[in-house]
Amino acid sequence: MSENLQEILEEQKAYYRARAQEYDEWFYRRGRYHHGPEHTQKWEAEAAEVRQALAEANLTGQVLDIAAGTGIWTQELIKTADHVTALDSSEEMVALNRARLQSDKVTYTLTDLFYWQPVMAYDGIFMGFWLSHVPPALLYDFIGTVAGALKPGGKLFFVDSLPEPTSTAKDMMEGVAKKLAQRETTSQVAGQENATMTRRLNDGREFQVVKVYYLPDDLADRLASYEISATVKQTENFFLYGWGTKQTK
Repeated sequence: MSENLQEILEEQKAYYRARAQEYDEWFYRRGRYHHGPEHTQKWEAEAAEVRQALAEANLTGQVLDIAAGTGIWTQELIKTADHVTALDSSEEMVALNRARLQSDKVTYTLTDLFYWQPVMAYDGIFMGFWLSHVPPALLYDFIGTVAGALKPGGKLFFVDSLPEPTSTAKDMMEGVAKKLAQRETTSQVAGQENATMTRRLNDGREFQVVKVYYLPDDLADRLASYEISATVKQTENFFLYGWGTKQTK
């Protein structure tokens, strides 16, 4: 990993630590992320579509929650899992997740996700809004690590963002739209600079984070290279999600 990329990833970790207390404002469309009742209705309907798909995927047994965050999706996982191991690099996120769930079905592990290595194989793995924060240069190896943590016959589910400017804060929409327009001039994300976006907190502090909107077919192909047969879909406006099963020998 280059020194420049390492610096970007450290800034990304710092951002999510600082953002922990306001993270839920994004998902629940509050404050700077409130774009009006019609927008919120569409967002909630599409989020419900993803929740339904996750319920139907039925991740049971020992489930790994990668980048568990404040627990928005961990609380869905414990409905079907026997036990959830929740990974995150932010102690602030872990504290909020623990307070939200207060469940003995969840074990928390604080770790740098780019250096994490599994110590066991899981029946199911979930990734919520994480793959888009994995740089292109690290994606193949990261998916390999995930595949290695999944038992043969185990299930994978993930959800992430689509490149829709209204998904972000109202004061960041113009910048996101310009960045997306720049990316449309190339066939793929080229270089570290074009793989980053600016994110702003409520107090005005700004951070550079990795944000890559991977294509459904590309993700399906990369998963297939590690013997995970996956279906990847998109909601109408906001979310990309997919599920798959690791082949048995």
